[in-house]
Amino acid sequence: MVIATAALWGQTGGRNSGAKTAPRGIPVLGVPARTGDLGEYQSGLGTVTPLKTVTVRPRVDGQLMSVAYREGQLVHEGDLLAQIDPRPFEVQLHQAEGQLARDQAALNNAKVDLERYKVLIAQDSIPRQQLDTQAATVDQFAADLQSDQAQIESAKLNLTYSRVTAPITGIVGLRLVDPGNIVHASDPNGIVVLTQQQPIAVLFTLPADQLPPVLQKMKAPSALKVEAWDRDLKHKLADGSLWAVDNQIDPSTGTVRLKAVFPNEDTALYPNQFVNARLLVDTLRNAVIIPVAAIQRSPQSAYVYVVKPDSTVEIRDVVVGRVEGEVAAIAKGLAAGEVVVTEGMDKLQPGTPVSLPAKGEGGKSRP
Repeated sequence: MVIATAALWGQTGGRNSGAKTAPRGIPVLGVPARTGDLGEYQSGLGTVTPLKTVTVRPRVDGQLMSVAYREGQLVHEGDLLAQIDPRPFEVQLHQAEGQLARDQAALNNAKVDLERYKVLIAQDSIPRQQLDTQAATVDQFAADLQSDQAQIESAKLNLTYSRVTAPITGIVGLRLVDPGNIVHASDPNGIVVLTQQQPIAVLFTLPADQLPPVLQKMKAPSALKVEAWDRDLKHKLADGSLWAVDNQIDPSTGTVRLKAVFPNEDTALYPNQFVNARLLVDTLRNAVIIPVAAIQRSPQSAYVYVVKPDSTVEIRDVVVGRVEGEVAAIAKGLAAGEVVVTEGMDKLQPGTPVSLPAKGEGGKSRP
């Protein structure tokens, strides 16, 4: 039993002791250069602004009977917001209709008398002046009918105004007046404030020296794209398009104001919110793109560590083109598909063997 064990140990131990261990490369992280499009952006701090803000005021005076909205609710144009006591205006309407009926009867009687006077004037039974006076009376009653009709329309309009409706589609703010109060058309604060949030605008500024390429691109038929990002430039909130450029530069700051419009279907943008607006002014097509973290700099040039097929690295001088965020376009010195080291460069020298994590280890793929 002891002999068998020793023999087995001698077989395994002898085989392992005679094998040579391949040198292990320095662990690094790397990504292959890719071909893609890289945009050129101009960024400015902006404020979210509603396209329309309306302070809803009553058109007539009266007691506020009820409100038909919930604070913060989305209402559509024409929806009922509040009801003012309509009874005084109903009374005015009935009075105007009664006056119209009375004047209509007077007009009919005046017309009958006019026809009778025409017969009598033909018989030379009355003076001509009496006929002319009666004709003027008919015209006077006809004018009274027009005035009565105007009074009726005015009463109907006031009755309509007693129903306060939404002039735009938007979000209702906090209620400013409670039911039971007397409201007036001259009240400065109104009943409620509506803000349109779909679509919504962002006002942002750019330095004046960045304006010429923007104005040049605005001549194209397609609108310039604008992105809204949070204050830390980490999360994109919405995509929109450039709407307008202000007609003058602010001499005190040397900046110009621009307005972008966003559909805001998910209500990610809110009025008076501070955002970073990124205006896309140009796009570099079919560029070789790598992470900015892979680029090293020396007094002479920029360079990257390229992983060769034999898992060693070489230093490659590159010409960096456009840089946007965490990626950069390489104008010269690197081809798409070549793997560049992004982490672990501090221990590398030309020809140093490296090891990249296999796919699924650390999120990078082996070349």
